Amino acid sequence: MGEVCIMGMKRIFQKLRGNVRCVKARDQYISQMSDSCPCTDADFECDYGFERQVDGSCTSAFWFIPSASTRDCVTGDSFFNTTGFRKALSNNCTEGNLLKYSPRQQKCPSQAPRGLQLFTSEGTFVATVGRNVTFLVFLEEGLGSMTSITADFGDGTAISYVNISSIDDGVKHIYNKVGIYQVSATAINHLGFDRVLLYLHVSCQLEQVQLSAPLVVIKNKAVNFTTTIRPSSVGTVTYFWWFDNKTEPVVTLNGAISFPFSKEGSHTVTVQALAGNTVHQDQMRVVVYDYFRSHPLVFSSNLDELNPGVTEWREDIGRVVKTCIVKVTGISEDQLLVTVLAGLPTTAEVFIVPERRSRDRAMDEKWAHLDQLSQVLLSALNQDLIEFTVKPGLQVNVYATRLSPVPLVDGSESGHSSTAVIMLVSVVLMGLAIFVIYKFKRKIPGMNTYTTEQPDKEQEVIPAVTSIAVPNPEGNELTSLDHVDVQLDSKSKGYLPSHTDIKLSDEAPHVF
Repeated sequence: MGEVCIMGMKRIFQKLRGNVRCVKARDQYISQMSDSCPCTDADFECDYGFERQVDGSCTSAFWFIPSASTRDCVTGDSFFNTTGFRKALSNNCTEGNLLKYSPRQQKCPSQAPRGLQLFTSEGTFVATVGRNVTFLVFLEEGLGSMTSITADFGDGTAISYVNISSIDDGVKHIYNKVGIYQVSATAINHLGFDRVLLYLHVSCQLEQVQLSAPLVVIKNKAVNFTTTIRPSSVGTVTYFWWFDNKTEPVVTLNGAISFPFSKEGSHTVTVQALAGNTVHQDQMRVVVYDYFRSHPLVFSSNLDELNPGVTEWREDIGRVVKTCIVKVTGISEDQLLVTVLAGLPTTAEVFIVPERRSRDRAMDEKWAHLDQLSQVLLSALNQDLIEFTVKPGLQVNVYATRLSPVPLVDGSESGHSSTAVIMLVSVVLMGLAIFVIYKFKRKIPGMNTYTTEQPDKEQEVIPAVTSIAVPNPEGNELTSLDHVDVQLDSKSKGYLPSHTDIKLSDEAPHVF
């Protein structure tokens, strides 16, 4: 036989015996009787927040706090405290174990607030400037109707409520400045208090990140990479750096990092900036060499009016300047790199790098070759030969300057300094200028030369002119600076092929 009682009820039916042949009349019916059963353990299940154990008992789950049911209980009143069991829904059993598992009436306890909780409605610790933030406050233990709540938003604003029941929908607040705010909530009644803290990161929307670094760097020397974000104040920013194809990034809270490259060639550097829920990325290529020469450049001021401050425009101007330098000087395109720097006034940096087939040369010959190319480039710049047209009627000139806008302007520690070369050239130019003035002194009114040894005969005073030696790229012979243009035209693979009139000694360099 099966269970007599189902859901706390039992039913008794009457039917005809098997050997009876009578017929049931229309007004006859088979009797049915129902009766409740005594309650057993099977008629009860675990109450809300409790879980069934192997031995059949019900214990509270890890997330459930049984004492929370007394939060709104008024001191002096009573409440029904669960035993962990409840009778199954629609179960009609009576007596038996009913009293054993039914809730028991108890008096409301008097206790200080405990288990105060504070968090945002979205469950995160970030917010955006100018937008509503909803804070939710919960009290696990304590009389909610008799406990006051004070919320301090950390920006000098605080608000109090007479009881926690009045803020069931949360507390809303708007932050007007970027920063990290300490938000607190304090629950107080006549028995004690409880306090909880929350640190909220308030930021604004990140719009752009821009990566900056020298275009050409020295092998095994640390390179400084810096970032610029817009807007400049967005709150806490986390930076992720990838060098070449490494899968694991370097994470920093600062927008600058130093990194050395151990191999020559082109290397890719990627940075991502994370602010709040927004991520922006920038990427650049860095070329690594054992040695190189670099010269800072400036442009005529009319170019600044057309500078939109975007990367694409700077790349286009860099390509135009490189093309002009190759055309005027004859320097190989593979040995030139030009980068236009961000900001105003518009500035740039030109790099002269070793040619690929020069690896078999001695280091002195390599440096001599780069120094000679540097002097050719500076001569063209000083004579205003590097120029280009942005649009009809707008001519832009490119000049050399002694102040470098990037940290790394020289390619070695060997003492070969482009600045020193410029200074020596300046000395030569000054000496030649004195010579020219003396040569034509008779044509200049008011200029006379006197000597004390022979009063009756005019004595020529010829100033000593310093001559700077320029290495010849085809050999170890030294060439006088006065003849560098002629030899470059005949021996150095056609440098300055269409500008043989360039004279390093004619004009002083333009300095800005």
